[in-house]
Amino acid sequence: MVDPARALPGRDTPMPVHAEHTVLGTPLTPPYPEGSEIADVAMGCFWGAERTFWRLGAERGVITTAVGYAGGFTPNPTYEEVCSGLTGHTEVVRVVFDPARITYTEILKVFWEGHDPTQGMRQGNDVGTQYRSAVYYHDDAQRAAAEATRDAFQPALSRSGYGAITTEIAPLTAFYFAEDYHQQYLSDAKNPNGYCGIGGTGASCPIGVVTSDDADSARSAE
Repeated sequence: MVDPARALPGRDTPMPVHAEHTVLGTPLTPPYPEGSEIADVAMGCFWGAERTFWRLGAERGVITTAVGYAGGFTPNPTYEEVCSGLTGHTEVVRVVFDPARITYTEILKVFWEGHDPTQGMRQGNDVGTQYRSAVYYHDDAQRAAAEATRDAFQPALSRSGYGAITTEIAPLTAFYFAEDYHQQYLSDAKNPNGYCGIGGTGASCPIGVVTSDDADSARSAE
């Protein structure tokens, strides 16, 4: 990680993004519907990670998704600045969800199973601090859920031959929206055949809830 004193200065102006989610047709930016909650997680390249969550769909409680930057020091960074390693940020997916239809713990199950959380500052061939695994919690309940699911997942990973989980679990200090062209990057309207570096370990997080693959299967059967 870059020393905060050496981090890039950034800027005061937020990144402009499209008002509407390309796939779900819901608002990309606040205000979000009353009663909704937010999960901010990092699991490698945010293109494929965001698609993992929007595929759950409204029927599974996902209201909207967006990609951005968090966990670092530079205000309103650009993608190029984040990739330089000089901002301290990681590539984050924001999931806005209806807790009456999907719980935060269920969101975390998709998160844990959707990537390899034991790789430190990388995810597969994507190497750098911006690709580290992270959960940025909004309150003590989210922190407790993140720690509990991490601890539940570790034995499953260990049985599969993986090492210790390196996921950063920290309070969210700021979320900065990424450039508009990164939002829903792998959607049919943008780059349906674009690069996706997302891949799980095959281990199951033992909390007995729906995964994105389950949601896809259910949608295909409808």
